[in-house]
Amino acid sequence: MDTEIIEDTAAKTLAGAISFPEVVGNLLRAGVEFYHVDYVARQKSFYSVNGSAVVVIAISYEGLPDVAPEFDAAAVKAAIVDSQRHGQRYRDFTRRVMAAGVQGYFAFLQGKRVTYLGRRGDQHTEWFPGAGPEARQ
Repeated sequence: MDTEIIEDTAAKTLAGAISFPEVVGNLLRAGVEFYHVDYVARQKSFYSVNGSAVVVIAISYEGLPDVAPEFDAAAVKAAIVDSQRHGQRYRDFTRRVMAAGVQGYFAFLQGKRVTYLGRRGDQHTEWFPGAGPEARQ
């Protein structure tokens, strides 16, 4: 994996200076297969395609809320839509999904989906725009 690309992409994401499609493209070029965002530990872990490497980056935002105990799938979906359609900054997205009960998520780059997880095992899977089961038919 290209650690320099991963670190640069993570920094730009946290600064709100890069879109999700740009993140995906950069990380795929860097050799990342998937990444895990852990809001409880305040870190992102990036995993290589061959499974031999992991890069961990801190989520350095100040003043984030605690992860809500209840998972609100509608609020999670609303935060996703605001990011996709209105260019919501990652910091605001992070606050909103934590308040909606997201303790973390896995972004499967080659699988073209993100699975959001709640504290009690609740989950919501969001396909990348243009992907999903209906796109395969």
